[in-house]
Amino acid sequence: MKLKNTLGVVIGSLLASASLSALAQGQGAVEIEGFAKKQFFDSSRDYKNDGNLFGGSVGVFVTDDVELRLGYDEVHNARGDNGRNIKGANTALDALFHFNNPGDWFRPYLSAGFSDQSIGQGDRGGRDRSTFANLGGGFKWYFTDNFYARTGVEAQYNIDSGYTEWAPSVGVGINFGGGGKPAPVVAAVEPTPEPAPVEEPLELVRVELDVKFDFDKAAVKQDSYGDIKNLADFMKQYPQTTTVVEGHTDSVGTDAYNQKLSERRAAAVRNVLVDQYGVEADRVNSVGYGESRPVADNATDAGRAINRRVEAEVEAQVKAQ
Repeated sequence: MKLKNTLGVVIGSLLASASLSALAQGQGAVEIEGFAKKQFFDSSRDYKNDGNLFGGSVGVFVTDDVELRLGYDEVHNARGDNGRNIKGANTALDALFHFNNPGDWFRPYLSAGFSDQSIGQGDRGGRDRSTFANLGGGFKWYFTDNFYARTGVEAQYNIDSGYTEWAPSVGVGINFGGGGKPAPVVAAVEPTPEPAPVEEPLELVRVELDVKFDFDKAAVKQDSYGDIKNLADFMKQYPQTTTVVEGHTDSVGTDAYNQKLSERRAAAVRNVLVDQYGVEADRVNSVGYGESRPVADNATDAGRAINRRVEAEVEAQVKAQ
């Protein structure tokens, strides 16, 4: 496998796929990382000691959870039994599956892929060329939406020679270009009811929605789907109505983080209305207010639980009974 020959082309394609003006995680995000590895060589290589590897990688998230990553590293400080300085390089193409959600500070992952290695031999001249199948796992810690640290370990099976080597690693990187942000909010315009005959007066009816969320989460809980469906049924009954879904948080965390969390919560409820219950997308907008509009005391657990919410309301003019 000649992965190294395509390194420049693939890196260029990955960078071109992301918008550098948007800083976010999620599908479309690009991660650039510098890393260090410790390579534990198989005894059949006749090396005097194990090697230190230093390199970098570029990855793109093809979904919110799956990343394709291209990496390159070089071997340092390895010696053959005869004292010969061992030099080499590895090029790898891996797929990573991440757990938890984009925007969470802690994301475990599993990885699998292939690598191409060209390295000197311990007891003679020339270089050894091998193809490896890689399987690994690890963790990423996101200090902010755009900066993270990683630690992991890989098992590397030499397809050509039939042995397995191990490579623990650590790295730091940046994340940019994701498409997880909701669309800009357009202010909803209240519909103007048509004039009604005097003998048929109108009255205002309203449906309100209040969806609660777990701490630091933007996933809609199962017990909230019934309330969301009631709002969707009302909007289908009165097709002239529109609504704005408003997201809120408690006061734990920074203003910037809570603003983005509130936007993700509002977008999650909007997606249920549109994608699951069939309300037209142009009738539902979403907006986040962060921690700026509490309705309960953030100094208590009970108050913070009430403030972790998404609200919406729909009004319609109907004939009086």
